[in-house]
Amino acid sequence: MLTKSETLFVLGYMLLPLLALLSAVVGLLMILGGDKILGAIVLVVVTQAFAFGAYFALKRRKAAVLEEQATPEQ
Repeated sequence: MLTKSETLFVLGYMLLPLLALLSAVVGLLMILGGDKILGAIVLVVVTQAFAFGAYFALKRRKAAVLEEQATPEQ
């Protein structure tokens, strides 16, 4: 499932960056609302986890696309 380039495209370009943006907004709102420690944790840890997940999904997608191009279709 996570070796198809289409799935990795959706994860790397759509889903994980959107979740990173939403978690950054939630973390910022938590900081502005008074939960400074928990908001900073959400802002740093959760947002970066989604951002790095998108980065690695795009790396795997690139490898999958190159592998699809290397194997001739029969």
